[in-house]
Amino acid sequence: MTDPQIALAMLGLFILLVFLGFPIAFTLMAMGIGFGYYAYFDAPRMWRGFNRLDETASTFDSISLWIDGFLNNRVFDLFINQTYTVMSNEVLTAVPLFLFMGYVVERANIVDRLFSTLNVAARRIPGSMGVAALITCALFATATGIVGAVVTLMGLLALPAMLKARYDHSFAAGIICAGGTLGILIPPSIMLIVYAAASGVSIVRLYAGAMLPGLILVGLYLVYVVGRSILQPSAAPRPTVEEVPPVPIGRMIGMIVTSFLPLALLILAVLGSILFGLSTPTEAAAIGALGGIVLALAYRALSFQRLRESVYLTIRTTAMVCWLFVGSYTFSSVFSYLGGERVIAEFVGGLDLTPLQFLLLAQLIIFLLGWPLEWSEIIIIFVPIFLPLLKIFDIDPLFFGVLVALNLQTSFLTPPMAMSAYYLKGIAPPEVRLTQIFAGVLPFLAMVFIAMTIVYLAPQAVYALPEMFYDR
Repeated sequence: MTDPQIALAMLGLFILLVFLGFPIAFTLMAMGIGFGYYAYFDAPRMWRGFNRLDETASTFDSISLWIDGFLNNRVFDLFINQTYTVMSNEVLTAVPLFLFMGYVVERANIVDRLFSTLNVAARRIPGSMGVAALITCALFATATGIVGAVVTLMGLLALPAMLKARYDHSFAAGIICAGGTLGILIPPSIMLIVYAAASGVSIVRLYAGAMLPGLILVGLYLVYVVGRSILQPSAAPRPTVEEVPPVPIGRMIGMIVTSFLPLALLILAVLGSILFGLSTPTEAAAIGALGGIVLALAYRALSFQRLRESVYLTIRTTAMVCWLFVGSYTFSSVFSYLGGERVIAEFVGGLDLTPLQFLLLAQLIIFLLGWPLEWSEIIIIFVPIFLPLLKIFDIDPLFFGVLVALNLQTSFLTPPMAMSAYYLKGIAPPEVRLTQIFAGVLPFLAMVFIAMTIVYLAPQAVYALPEMFYDR
C-alpha cells in the first residue's frame, strides 16, 4: 500500500473505532502514535548506536541500545510538541474560565428567579410560559454554554410548570431542548473558542459574527412558539390568574432588578469587553468567572460544596477538550504527512463543485456526524479536514464557522441520537415519553435550517458586526 492509501485506511479505521464506542481522545492519540511510528520509521537513524558497539559489548548494552533506538522515532517528538502546543494555546485558556463561570451561575439559583420574572412579565403574550422558558434558556445558555446543564436545569424548573399549565407535552419538551442548545452558538460560546483554536480565525471576530445569526435563530424560535400558540391554543393555554397572578408594577421592577438585571449585566460585561476591544477573550472570561462568584455570593448560594463541584466539573471538561486537541493534532499531522490531506483535496477538487455545492456537502456531512458524535469531537477532529478546502472554493473560514455553529444545533436535536432529548428524558416526569420529545424538537430543527438559509442568502448577518467593530 502507498502512504496515501495507508492514510485513508487510518481515517477509516478511526471512524470504525468511534462507532464501536472507543474513547475518542485516546483512540486519536494511539492511532496517531501507531501510524506515526510507521510514517516516521527510519532504521538507520533509530539504531545508529549499534555502529559504535565493539566486540566487548555486553548483552545488556545491546538491549539498552535497542530500546533507545525503538524510542528514537520522531513520532514521540511530534506527540510531545503537539501536547505542549495545545497546553500553551492562549485561545484555549478562556475555556476553563468560561466553564467555571457557567458552572457557578448554574448553582447560584439565578435561573429559577429569572424564569419566574419572565413568566410574569410575558403573561399576556400567547404561549407566555413557553416564551419565558425560551428566553430564560437563551440567557442561561449564553452564561454557561453547557447544553446538558441548561436542558437539565430548565427541565427541572420549567417543564413541570408548563405541564401543570396544560401545555402539550411535545411542545413544552421541544422548547426546552431547542433553547438549551443555543449556548454553543451565542457568544461567549465554548464551541466558538474551540473552532477558533482549530481554524486560526480570530475569536473576537468569530464572536461578533455569531451574534446576529444567534439572535435570528432565537427570533425564529419565538415566532414559532407564539405562532403555534395562536393557531393551536390547546398546545399552550393562556395562564389563569391562579397560575400566574398579576404583579404590581413596582414589584415587577424589583423582580427584574434582582433576577434579570444581574445576569444581563454579567453577560454584557463579558461580551462588551470582548467586542469593544477592552479585553481579550481570556481576560473577559476571568471577569465572567469572578462575576459568577460575586452573583452566587449576592444570592447567598455559594457554598464550599458547590464551589468544589464547579471546580471539579471545570477541570474534567477542560481536560477532555485539551486531550481531544492533543490527539487530533497528532492524528492530523500524521494523516497529512502520509498524504491523506492531499488525496482528499484532489478528490474534492476533481468533483468540480461550486462553492454552494461544497458548502451543502460539508454541512450535510457535519449534520450526519452530529448523530453519533459530540460537537467537540466534530470541531476538533473533522472540521479541520474541511478547512484546507475552503481556499479552493474561496470560502471565508469565519462564515464557514458560523454555519457550522448553526448546523451543530441539529446534533442535539436530531432523532434518534438527539442528546438534548435524552438529557430531558432523564429528569422529565414519566408521562413525558421519548417519542413525544422527539416530535417536539422537529419543528425547531426546521427553524435551524431556515436560519442557515437566511445566513447563506444574507451573509451580512455574519459580517455586519465584525466590519462595524474592527474594519474601520
